[in-house]
Formats: sequence, C-alpha cells, structure tokens
Amino acid sequence: MRDVFHKIFRLIYPHKDSALVKKEYRLPNSLSLNFHLTPDGWFVVTSPELPGLVTQARDHQELIVMINDAVLTYFDVPRKDADIIYDKVTYGNQEIHYKAKLQTQLN
Repeated sequence: MRDVFHKIFRLIYPHKDSALVKKEYRLPNSLSLNFHLTPDGWFVVTSPELPGLVTQARDHQELIVMINDAVLTYFDVPRKDADIIYDKVTYGNQEIHYKAKLQTQLN
C-alpha cells in the first residue's frame, strides 16, 4: 500500500532535477561520509561536514535511501521536491548505485 501511495504522490509531485534541488537548498555536490558496520550487520553513517547527521541501514540499497533522507531532512528539503539526490555512494573501493523501485514520468 505504501508503494501505491508513493507512486501516486510522485505522479502529482514529480521529482525536481537534482542539480536544481542542490542549488536551491544549497546542498553540497558531494559529501564525506563515515561508515561503521555494527556487530549485528547494520551500517551507521555520519558526516564530519554535517554535524549531527546520523543514519543507519540494513543493506546497500537502503543505505542510499537513508543517506538521502538524512541529508534532505538536514537541509529542510520538502519531500515533494525530491527523494534521491545522491544516487551513488563510494564505500572503500566499492561504488554502490541506487536502483529505483518506482519511476515516475510525465509525457
């Protein structure tokens, strides 16, 4: 049900271009992130550039979603403007790319 609501929401409020959102809300183009893997397998992420920013995730895909959620909340970006601004994360020598579940497109 949540996915259906999100899809309808995105049909009404399509994502803004990420470059425009970064400019409008003064988001950095890239972030330095600190990753910590807990003994029970959770990723915990902080940023030395954004004091107080902390998030956690169970897996790589959720990690990107949660980092975006934390950063967008930190900069007070309204949910109607964007969900994902940073679509890839570099973790050590590994690059993690976001794979969207829902796509919205206006014709």
